[in-house]
Amino acid sequence: MNRQDPDFQRPAATSVTDNDASVAGLLKQLTREVPSLFTKELALAKAEIQASLNTLKAGVAGVAGGAIVLLAGFVILLMAVVYGLSTMMQPWLAALIVGAVTMIIGFVMVQSGKKQFEPSHFKPDRTLDALNKDQEALRRKAS
Repeated sequence: MNRQDPDFQRPAATSVTDNDASVAGLLKQLTREVPSLFTKELALAKAEIQASLNTLKAGVAGVAGGAIVLLAGFVILLMAVVYGLSTMMQPWLAALIVGAVTMIIGFVMVQSGKKQFEPSHFKPDRTLDALNKDQEALRRKAS
């Protein structure tokens, strides 16, 4: 007579213990996965920063090399312009005009080149987006 009926349901206290066990299990899983998540996010940030620095290095090297060659050619052209203008006016006045125009053009070029070095170009956007998504997911799971 002590047979258990297969249709007999367990008391509600057992399901509460199951919920507690699943919450505890979830907390254990969370404590295992959060450090891994942050490690992966840091690795992503490091990779993005490294890629940005490599791009910056390549850009600086290209600009420096090109600037040296351009400078040499530009000096020769400016000398030719000064010589040409000196046939129509005093050589010192020709050199002054060419120098002033060259400085204005150089200033404009430097100002436009400085825009490439703004901090916003080096911000790890993907990492920040991923961190925001992870933070939102953790908030939803904690709720």
